[in-house]
Amino acid sequence: MKKLSILLLSALLLGACADDKTKDVKPVVKEKVDPIIKRFGYTFNDYNVVNDTVQQGDSFGQILFDNGIDYATIQQITDSVQSVFDTRLIRVGKPYTLLKSKDSTNLAQVFIYEENNIDYVVLDFKDEIVQAKAKKRPVTIKEREVSGVINNNLSTTFDDLGLSVNVAYKMADIYAWTIDFFRLQAGDRFKLVYTEKFINDTIPAGFGEIKASWFEHKGKPYYAFRYKSDSLTKAYGYFDKEAMNLKRAFLKGPLAFNRISSRYNLKRRIAYYGNRIRPHKGTDFAGAVGTPIMATANGTVTKSEYRGGNGNYVKIKHNKTYETQYLHMSKRAVKVGQYVSQGEVIGYIGMTGNTSGPHVCYRFWQNGKQVDPFALNLPTSEPLAKEYQEEYFKHISPLADQLDAITFKK
Repeated sequence: MKKLSILLLSALLLGACADDKTKDVKPVVKEKVDPIIKRFGYTFNDYNVVNDTVQQGDSFGQILFDNGIDYATIQQITDSVQSVFDTRLIRVGKPYTLLKSKDSTNLAQVFIYEENNIDYVVLDFKDEIVQAKAKKRPVTIKEREVSGVINNNLSTTFDDLGLSVNVAYKMADIYAWTIDFFRLQAGDRFKLVYTEKFINDTIPAGFGEIKASWFEHKGKPYYAFRYKSDSLTKAYGYFDKEAMNLKRAFLKGPLAFNRISSRYNLKRRIAYYGNRIRPHKGTDFAGAVGTPIMATANGTVTKSEYRGGNGNYVKIKHNKTYETQYLHMSKRAVKVGQYVSQGEVIGYIGMTGNTSGPHVCYRFWQNGKQVDPFALNLPTSEPLAKEYQEEYFKHISPLADQLDAITFKK
């Protein structure tokens, strides 16, 4: 019994000692380590990092000066990088990153300017030799198939489907010569095969291109296929199932989305002139002030001036037969003698001259006489040359099958 008491006492004393030792042990505290951040080829942890956007009134020189670089060094940097990057071209709203030294001077050492989601420029001036590099983020191209039915208008339909309006604009461009998108009907339908760009496979970086399209308007289907032969020197085009070019010699109108507010009418009464009959030898297309106005065909600018009731206007000679004129601009974007291409912006909608609201008055001459372009059988563009047609039909065959297989959601 005595031995048992001694054993119990020993166990209790050992347990107490163990408890005391446990109390003496301090918990191990792990030192917090910042994660390594690498971007644009630099380890950001090695610098003081400033992320900002170009503000109104900012210049490249001013940004560097505000971050410790003297004007002489700024001029040296500017001169050294001009073959890669024109520092005068930085734009308001564009993001930039400054990497600054972590010492007491806190001087800027690297300037990174992002032109868009993909393209950026790196200017490294931490050493005596300034380095300038234009770079691109790695981009993945993914193909997408979509279909939709028009209930209201094209933009709303694309919105409802969660699709980029830029795709809608591009589709409208493709069919600009054949379909009036301000006269779509409920029930008109479309199918598209197009590409999208992604950075690191996940970050959307914009719309790529429409490879093939099918649009049913008033029950009539219109196919369009993007095509450029390796042997062709001209830019690509969109052609139909018969290899006919969807592009025409003249656009249907001078705006991206044409809305006619007043047609060519030799007996029209005009409120501006006291509701008296005055011939209206143009077609008015309504739009907000500042809306871009496009040349409806290739040609040379013969007039670009402000004159009386026309206000700011531009006149273009297309060939020996046809001329067009664009009135009431807020601002002209071309000069006399300049050659312009179909779809090129030549000015912007305004209210200059005799007008009661923002619009562009589009006038059309045939053999020196003003006529209604919508009453003419205007020339079409040339079809795809015969020597390319075999290659073209082979190219579009799987695309046509792909379009036909796309279904509409119920």
